[in-house]
Amino acid sequence: MATSTASSAPPAPASVSGRPRPRGVAVAGVVAIVLIGLNLRAGITGAAALLHDLQQVLGYGPLVAAIIPSIPTLCFAVAGAATSWLTRRLGLEKAILLSLMLLAAGLLLRGIPSTGMLLAGTVLGMSGLAVCNVAMPSFIRVHFADKTSLMTSLYTVTMTTGATMTAVLIVPVARELGSPSAGVGAIGLLALSACLGFLPIAVHAHRNAPAVKAGRIPAWPLLRTRAGALITLGFTVQALLAYSILSWYPFMLTTRGLSATEGGLMFGLMQLVSVPAGMVLIAIGSRPRMLRPAFYLATVTMALGVLSLLVLPLDWTPLTAVLLGFGLGIFPLVMVMISRSGRTTAETTALSTVAQSAGYLLATAGPFGMGLLHSATGSWTLPLALLLAVAVAQVAVGHLLTARPPATPATAPAERIER
Repeated sequence: MATSTASSAPPAPASVSGRPRPRGVAVAGVVAIVLIGLNLRAGITGAAALLHDLQQVLGYGPLVAAIIPSIPTLCFAVAGAATSWLTRRLGLEKAILLSLMLLAAGLLLRGIPSTGMLLAGTVLGMSGLAVCNVAMPSFIRVHFADKTSLMTSLYTVTMTTGATMTAVLIVPVARELGSPSAGVGAIGLLALSACLGFLPIAVHAHRNAPAVKAGRIPAWPLLRTRAGALITLGFTVQALLAYSILSWYPFMLTTRGLSATEGGLMFGLMQLVSVPAGMVLIAIGSRPRMLRPAFYLATVTMALGVLSLLVLPLDWTPLTAVLLGFGLGIFPLVMVMISRSGRTTAETTALSTVAQSAGYLLATAGPFGMGLLHSATGSWTLPLALLLAVAVAQVAVGHLLTARPPATPATAPAERIER
């Protein structure tokens, strides 16, 4: 597995203060990871499963329909870029708590049946989510330095679990509440639970904050390093594919003839498959010389999933969902790579910032472009054909990302990535 831990690199501190952490705080940290993970895709998949119903009830046009699924990646790029500054000003834990508060407020705001509130709530909530996305690898590094892979696996498994539960349950919940807006707003209650669960961690960090703040590590110069550029490229391609599929898959199935409930079930199946897929891929990639085969398995499966969605009839939708779900399992591999990069927390945060900010900004072209192309052509054929080209390109990107670099002096932290 990709890592920047070297014999010369000092281990991350056991706590923000450098003193041993109480056992209760460590347990609270695990609980916080679970609760945050459950929220990191729930707000996105919940809206995706109800996009068709929301458009019918609120009456917005095709341009707004294309903008809504593009907001998350734009917010991840813009707000995520501010994470390093925010963590320096507030501290890592308090920055995460603030982001969870923004997430909960934004998701609850979407419950107001108005196109303007839907857009505003999505921007606010996804901005909070952006900070969480960037900060969590550093949080795991600080609090679980000796269990990085395990905690990253837990984090990504709970993320896909939350996405699966939301995809399957959100349509029945919305119908029970009598409104698709109320359905997407109800997801904010899950975010509130994450706020409460993370509060003990933030309080402990505030009481034990070090007197000297961590130094600033510029993020964007990391793009000039081999590792920084490749990780950013890999993150960009997987994010473009993932959010194109997450944003439009249930809508696509609905427009092709499935009911909203059936589309939600297939969406849930896809998310469900991605949970064990991520665990399997991490298990394979953690073995010596097996990182590249793990990337090949994920990227080729994703390409086959997009191809099957393009050419197979609707009766084969379960197979398509399984293939796409397995392809989405590449995300934990990328996140472990980021979590283990850099010799310090500041370096990890900087690399996470540049990879996710640049990656999500470029990935916005996926969901936005698919929506516009579908509106212009009245068909999913051209959007899926272009997505297939990106999926094939991801195979090549995975090959480059997992290439063993030539031996170089251990001077640039982001360059020292073990394969």
